[in-house]
Amino acid sequence: MIVVTAPTSQIGSQVVQNLLRAQAPVRVVARDPQRLSPQVREHAEVVTGSHRDPAVVAEALTGADAVFWLVPADPSAPSADDAYSGFARAGIEAFTAQKVGRVVGVSALGRGTAVQESAGYVSATLRMDDAIAATGVPYRALTMPSFMDNTLRQIVPITTQGVFSGPIRPDLPLPLVATRDIAEVAGRLLTDASWTGSEERPVLGPEDLTFEQMAATVADVLGRSVRYQQIPVQAHRDNLLARGSSPAMAQAAADMGRAKNEGLDLGVTRTPEFSTPTTFRQWCQEVLKAAV
Repeated sequence: MIVVTAPTSQIGSQVVQNLLRAQAPVRVVARDPQRLSPQVREHAEVVTGSHRDPAVVAEALTGADAVFWLVPADPSAPSADDAYSGFARAGIEAFTAQKVGRVVGVSALGRGTAVQESAGYVSATLRMDDAIAATGVPYRALTMPSFMDNTLRQIVPITTQGVFSGPIRPDLPLPLVATRDIAEVAGRLLTDASWTGSEERPVLGPEDLTFEQMAATVADVLGRSVRYQQIPVQAHRDNLLARGSSPAMAQAAADMGRAKNEGLDLGVTRTPEFSTPTTFRQWCQEVLKAAV
């Protein structure tokens, strides 16, 4: 039995679909089962509730051969560590108590870089990885850069103003990855019972791009003028506060942006093993253009 947490999330929903296509036995943990597709409700076992809840986790992980672990975003959390390790506490205890076979988790690049301890969300994520690995459960932390799919959040300014924005330097080449490729890697690991131990597994798209290059690609694919605008890190923090983030989480996001500008995502060398196939141009043609 393969248990998938956050099955309606951007990555989790694709993991579920991949596993069902492979005819793997799937159990999902969903706070609102009505948000699941009819296909998932028909072909997967459903445990209702949050995977922060010890009782829900105990039920969901009974007899689990593998678990896909994804902590949902919580911009209102009192701290980044509460949002990650605090949320994961029940799961971490259950991995051992339920004798789970293996765990695949969503994590981030940055371990071993000079800014690892001051990277906000990422620092908290890496501390959660350490806590999971300390249980002794076989664990693969999928360490990723920013997602191509994050561009979808800015469809409105792209289409109405010809601009998308963020705190990252416009001229800094960085890796990025499509969520569908993350889901593909996760699915292969979840269905492969041969691996043991605890490791990070980088998941990088096939190229590094600057945000200026990304804007040029978006413009070319959509056939309209599009530019990237850098926002000062503290202005980014203030924007998140205005949208309801807690002060701690807004600061954690700002710290992550600052750390990315200082090389957080550049500590891993791309190899064929760590590279995924979807280019940003392909993603724009197949996903962004359709969404627009």
